[in-house]
Formats: sequence, structure tokens, C-alpha cells
Amino acid sequence: MATPVSTTSFTHRRLIKLAVAAQMLFILAVAGAGYATTALGRTVTLRTTPVDPRDLLYGDYLRLTYSISQVPPTLWQGPQPPRKHQPVYVLLRPQNGAYEATAVSATELTPTAPDQAVLRGWVTDSWRHGLRLRYNLERYYVPEATGKELQKTGGRRPLLVKVSVAPWGQARITRVEELPK
Repeated sequence: MATPVSTTSFTHRRLIKLAVAAQMLFILAVAGAGYATTALGRTVTLRTTPVDPRDLLYGDYLRLTYSISQVPPTLWQGPQPPRKHQPVYVLLRPQNGAYEATAVSATELTPTAPDQAVLRGWVTDSWRHGLRLRYNLERYYVPEATGKELQKTGGRRPLLVKVSVAPWGQARITRVEELPK
């Protein structure tokens, strides 16, 4: 005589399979979003000055400070003054070989020219002389023992960072290079 299959064990197995499938789908979506940002995004070049810290778990990385990380208060567009941790949109336009901020707003900005791009960021500090912004592009991991070399180069002159900005606002560093002489 065959033993009946318990409906609770069948449901339990189905839930486990569903949980594993959801986790795999999430991992694929995160990886796919990164590749889509690079493939579909607009490439902008930003000036930066690196600092070379070391993380015991992850190795060498550069802490990047961009020229667009500190902007004058005259670029702020909004009825209310900016607040700390507030999400903002920064309108970028090429000037002298790199993109510079031309407007900052709490509401989403739309590029008015084909050479403009919008980068999403957050206010880290606000005072009467300007705004300090963060873009989640401030860390760039480099191969072991190459961070010091890039830091020395960046100490003499700014580095250029190529950033791919997707139409939906996500950004990703694609390359760090020396400023041409």
C-alpha cells in the first residue's frame, strides 16, 4: 500500500523553492541593473581628487571627492532650503573637459540640451556658502597596491572619473584615469 503524500510537506517544499527562486531573481536583477546602467547610461566625466584608504576586508580603494560634491548655494532651485540627508537631482553640463553642476533641486530635473545629464545625490551638509553632496560614487575599489600610485597622481593634478548615468538615475563608475597633460 502506498503512503499518502502529506500536503503540508508539499506546501513546505513549494515555499522553499519559491524562496530560493526569489533570491536568485533578486541577485540577477542587481547584477542586471549594473550592466544596464553601463550599457544604457550616458557617460559623463567628472574631476576628482583621490585619497587612498585601506579596508581590511575589501582591500585598496580610493575615496573620491568630486568637484561637483561642493556646489554654491546659488545653484539650489526650490522654495525650501535644502535639508541634511535630502535626496536631490543635480543637472550636469560639460565645461572645460568635465561635467560641472549647473542646478540642484529636490524635484527631478530634466535635461534641456542633449549634452546635459542628471545625477541623483543626497545633501550631506548645507550652509550659507554652499551645499555638500554625496552621490554614492565616492568609493572606487582598485587592484591591490595600485591605490597609492593613483593617489600620488591625483595629488599632483585631478583625476578624471568616467561615470555612466542611467536614464532612471542610477550611476556607476566605469573608469578612473589621469588628466591629460
